[in-house]
Amino acid sequence: VFPVFLNVLDIFNLNTVVENSFMLCSFMRRHIKSCIVYVAPMKALAAEMTNYFSKRLEPLGIAVKELTGDMQLTKGEILRTQMLVTTPEKWDVVTRKSVGDVALSQIVRLLILDEVHLLHEDRGPVLESLVARTIRQVESTQSMIRILGLSATLPNYLDVATFLHVNPCIGLFFFDSRFRPVPLGQTFVGIKTTNKVNQITNCVSVITLLTLYLCVSQVMVFVHARNATVRTAMGLIEMRSRNKQMKEMFPEGFGIHHAGMLRSDRSLMESMFSKGHLKVLVCTATLAWGVNLPAHAVIIKGTQIYDAKRGALVDLGILDVMQIFGRAGRPQFDKYGEGTIITSHDKLSHYLTLLTQQNPIESQFLDSLADNLNAEIALGTVTNVEEAVKWLSYTYFYVRVRANPLAYGINHKAYQMDPSLEMYRRELVVESGRKLDKARMIRFEERTGYFASTDLGRTASHFYIRYNTIEVEYADILSIVRDEETEELEQLMCNYCELPAAGGVENGYGKVNILLQTYICRGEVDSFSLISDLSYVAQNAARIIRALFEIALRKRWPAMTYRLLTLCKVIDKRLWGFSHPLRQFPNLSHVVLNRLEEKKLSHMLHHVNIGLTVKQCVHQIPSITMEASIQPITRTVLRVRLLVTPDFRWNDQVHGSVGEPWWLWVEDPINDHIYHSEYFLLQKKLPQHIVFTIPIFEPLPSQYYIKAVSDRWLGAEAICIINFQNLILPERHPPHTELLDLQPLPVTALGNRQYESLYKFTHFNPIQTQIFHTLYHTDTNVLLGAPTGSGKTIAAEMAMFRVFNNYPTSKVVYIAPLKALVRERIDDWKIRIEERLGKKVVELTGDVTPDMRAIMQADLIVTTPEKWDGVSRSWQNRSYVQKVAILIIDEIHLLGEDRGPVLEVIVSRTNFISSHTSSSVRVVGLSTALANARDLADWLGIVQVGLFNFRPSVRPVPLEVHIQGFPGQHYCPRMASMNKPTFQAIRSHSPAKPVLIFVSSRRQTRLTALDLIAYLFRNFVMIPAVAISCHHLSQVLIATSTLAWGVNFPAHLVVVKGTEYYDGKSRRYVDYPITDVLQMMGRAGRPQFDDQGKAVILVHDIKKDFYKKFLYEPFPVESSLLSVLSDHLNAEIAAGTVSSKQDSMDYITWTYFFRRLVMNPSYYSLEDISHESINKYLSNLVERSLQELECSYCIEIKEVCVCNAEEYAELPVRHNEDQLNSQLAQQLPLQVNPHSYDSAHTKTHLLLQAHFSHAQLPCTDYTTDTKTVLDNAIRICQAMLDAVANEGWLVTAISICNLVQMIIQGRWLHDSSLLTLPHVEQQDLYLFRKHIKKYVQTKCILMGGVHQITLIKPCRDIFQVCHTSSFVWKILRIRASLYSFPTRIRNYTPASNQLKTKKTFGLCEQKLCVQ
Repeated sequence: VFPVFLNVLDIFNLNTVVENSFMLCSFMRRHIKSCIVYVAPMKALAAEMTNYFSKRLEPLGIAVKELTGDMQLTKGEILRTQMLVTTPEKWDVVTRKSVGDVALSQIVRLLILDEVHLLHEDRGPVLESLVARTIRQVESTQSMIRILGLSATLPNYLDVATFLHVNPCIGLFFFDSRFRPVPLGQTFVGIKTTNKVNQITNCVSVITLLTLYLCVSQVMVFVHARNATVRTAMGLIEMRSRNKQMKEMFPEGFGIHHAGMLRSDRSLMESMFSKGHLKVLVCTATLAWGVNLPAHAVIIKGTQIYDAKRGALVDLGILDVMQIFGRAGRPQFDKYGEGTIITSHDKLSHYLTLLTQQNPIESQFLDSLADNLNAEIALGTVTNVEEAVKWLSYTYFYVRVRANPLAYGINHKAYQMDPSLEMYRRELVVESGRKLDKARMIRFEERTGYFASTDLGRTASHFYIRYNTIEVEYADILSIVRDEETEELEQLMCNYCELPAAGGVENGYGKVNILLQTYICRGEVDSFSLISDLSYVAQNAARIIRALFEIALRKRWPAMTYRLLTLCKVIDKRLWGFSHPLRQFPNLSHVVLNRLEEKKLSHMLHHVNIGLTVKQCVHQIPSITMEASIQPITRTVLRVRLLVTPDFRWNDQVHGSVGEPWWLWVEDPINDHIYHSEYFLLQKKLPQHIVFTIPIFEPLPSQYYIKAVSDRWLGAEAICIINFQNLILPERHPPHTELLDLQPLPVTALGNRQYESLYKFTHFNPIQTQIFHTLYHTDTNVLLGAPTGSGKTIAAEMAMFRVFNNYPTSKVVYIAPLKALVRERIDDWKIRIEERLGKKVVELTGDVTPDMRAIMQADLIVTTPEKWDGVSRSWQNRSYVQKVAILIIDEIHLLGEDRGPVLEVIVSRTNFISSHTSSSVRVVGLSTALANARDLADWLGIVQVGLFNFRPSVRPVPLEVHIQGFPGQHYCPRMASMNKPTFQAIRSHSPAKPVLIFVSSRRQTRLTALDLIAYLFRNFVMIPAVAISCHHLSQVLIATSTLAWGVNFPAHLVVVKGTEYYDGKSRRYVDYPITDVLQMMGRAGRPQFDDQGKAVILVHDIKKDFYKKFLYEPFPVESSLLSVLSDHLNAEIAAGTVSSKQDSMDYITWTYFFRRLVMNPSYYSLEDISHESINKYLSNLVERSLQELECSYCIEIKEVCVCNAEEYAELPVRHNEDQLNSQLAQQLPLQVNPHSYDSAHTKTHLLLQAHFSHAQLPCTDYTTDTKTVLDNAIRICQAMLDAVANEGWLVTAISICNLVQMIIQGRWLHDSSLLTLPHVEQQDLYLFRKHIKKYVQTKCILMGGVHQITLIKPCRDIFQVCHTSSFVWKILRIRASLYSFPTRIRNYTPASNQLKTKKTFGLCEQKLCVQ
């Protein structure tokens, strides 16, 4: 009995659901804001009840939806529905999968179970499982769900009431046959004849007599085969018309009804019968469930019915009998009714007993115990034997086994020794656990009694697959091939089987193959047994194939995974994969589709309407483009960043409003293995960013494939190739610093009583002992990499004390990554350093900005990276910045995160300040254990003596880490499924010590706390004084990840519940940085409070391997400056540090990014590490960044120009020459400022262009001016070349060399080199092209083999051309040479200046001459 709601069991006599349903409206009016779940035993009945309740409750504004295997609903539709009508199996599947669907489970307030007497039928175990799961959910969540059971009269209704937790005094209502609104007369007829023909004749004769007797009213005759409806109706007509010819059925008042008829014909028969035009309706049993037709009398002809599940004839169930009898004498149509059942004589007593309720109904739960146990284990509600034994006590099986133990094989003595049957239940659980473990569906450790679900077990649970095998799902079902089926199966195989049917028609699996292909081809079947078998195959094929697909995906078989996914879609669409993809659109006719497949498009596509429709459908076929970039993290782990962009026209009616589901996996074609797989939803018009890691092995494979396949659409797939030919793996990491076995150093080694009084302990830990001398007695830069909880803050204080001792007028700057960490340090040091040592401590953050005097007087400045970056930019004008003696950077491993670029800028600027001031600044970096500490140390200017990078295992307090993977495609359900394992972790690892649980959001803190409280009250766990709160100091603290950085709370156990958080910018869930996870783990086992710590990491199962690797191994730190380089260049330009492109190049060389670029080039998309490639990469990077700033109007770029030289300022611009300059500018290729035609520099520019273009000058004065310009140009260019060579500016130097060549030769750089020859003009070039048809390539080795130039040597025809042109040639000798480049740039050959055939003489044009 629950404190809020009362469970009710209503027992009615032979009433069907419609009568019982009138009593439900009062319940629903009370629960309009919640959700009501109505469980009907059959889909046909669920459809009828949906229609009934929809009409009945529409005035109340209550939405009623059907949720069955035929009617699927989205999560949003479910949440918008007040009443769901479903079947037991469907609701079982929903609750199996949606333990994490918190919203749905919270709104269900009423569960109505119709036909509860089904407990003794095959689907009884499903009802038991549903009730047990619901009651346990109520107890665990304290969210009340009322249960209403509706049933026919039962002899042991008290047992059913006990099972439903009904208070018999208040909630139990029992009504026997006396209370039936319409009295029902029941007739039982037994046929003794064994001859089949005589038996049928006798049946027809008896039916005829009964029909004649009851002809005054309507009669429904129920048969059990579709073709039997026609035969029976015809037989009745013949018996009534012995002396006449056989007449048509309808004029005689006879009709038939079965599922094989057309929908219009069935509706016609229903309408005619309901209006009274038909007196006798011969139908199958499905009519009793699906349609509410009135009838005065019902007759059941025979009780043998074909069961497709068993593949044999079985007895008609008592549920069907009562449902059929319920059609007789409906309250709103009749005053009394008649029910007759005709069966064999040996079955007469069986049905008589069942209908008169002489035997109690028993439980069938034992037969499916293993399957239901597996479902609960996969669900997470049962994790060990004790919980499984407790779970069994909620079943109807437990109620009946205690009431009637002999029926379940328990003798009286055993029951007396174990009245609660705990040992019996334990034996059943252990036996089932062994079976499941043998089938690899769970992992069962008998010694501890713990269960753990496997991928195979979860798949079997979600897809309703039996525990024994998946492959033989059809073996026991359709193993019989009847003689009468053979001929039709052969016809089906010939007509509809597109693929070879292995086994043919002689065996069971061949039959399944033929029926499945017939279903896909939409073929028609005549035989009743084959129709039933085909229906069963169709209902189960999609479920089983989908399960096999997930199994293959978990097994990492790429080819099998792809084939099974395609087969899933083939069955769902009933369309072969090789069919035309446009067949998936229902708005295209078969004629159009056939023409498309025959490629007869000319006439059809020119039709206005059809052509437009086909075009629209083509554009609506889902298609995506994928772009992948790879980043080596280590030599064995590769990060892949994938950009998925939709490339089709979205239509909500076709694709839905939520998103298109896709499967993605990375496969190795050589080893036939999947390294990563995941499911994602492609959003409407939004590109999808997917980041994941995959393993890489040496020697490197040639390539991997990224394959994306639509979950719904045939032919919708894409492949992206990851090529490893140019992949450069990072260098191997140097070994860690060994922790020496030293005697612990006492705090008295500080030599200062004030310092010693700051610490409550007497000796430093081993790490602090080993680094003490370097930090306290030297000024060496230090990088300390140690696990969280190693006492790095005390190490920072050692370095501070040295400044206080030796440099009392200098300042200490301590940089913490978060304002919360700054506040924590301020609260601590305000007392320990300011009050006890008398040193001024100042907080400098975005929230607290002290005045200039306070900062000037401060000895210790505690700040954040962003704030110190802003302060130090103007270091020339701020003397306190120049007085900094030591810069302590806490959590310096965050260089690889979002705020990493700021840290890079700070360190680079600090080194720059040191080089411009008299005193150097000591840098101390504090970090977790690093994989590439040597690179970071080199960047910080740290020698070997200052580098301490300890292993993660040298933690002063040992930390035990447990990693658990959880499946699930959706975030919220996955988070909820982690709640019980979190509770179990508290029970196992820290029942009496503080626990810290990290979640991703504020909402998750509340949900987690509520679930843990519910588990606590349900299990009565002995945790003394447990208090669960959200971010308040207590035994169990649930907090977001920011607490890991902000507050130093001690905890014995840390649980990281999920490693993802929602990123509002990208509108998706992304992973925590690995540094955040390590920081959370570091809160376990604090040195001052614990002698050991434990951490439990709950992750998405596809990321388990990644966290296994990097939670036990150090993580390499890469630079993140590249994505925000433009911002920081802009800041340096504004500060005056960078004033040219070369300054930008120099600035980059100071950064950590430049260090890592050389060590791990592929991470930053650098193809090779040659000097030329690095120089080109950096040049392009600077050019691109500066161009972005220029386009954003943040900076202006002024180019160095020869025309702007001061020597040309005195070039005369005579009267009206501005007009001449304007006319000359129209003839030249390069534009000039139209408002500066009167400028001497503009005139110089035009004269140089005219010289290169051989343009005609407007007057003789311009010829003289040109000579003046050229005389000065060579001298100016030579000076510019020396200046830029001294600076090492390669690109500028090459450009000046090209300009000198152009001035000397009087040609543009892109002109043909043949124009350099005397008397060869532009109009003569065609002669060379006409006669020169063969080329001989000669390589001239210049400059001692450093440079190679490919020249074109003309054939003998060139001399003929020259002779024709009146040229006198005796010797043609070409001598080419290069300028002698300065030493710093001599060995660089930029890609833009590669010497190719097009330019012929290339750079050599300056000194090219003809002798």
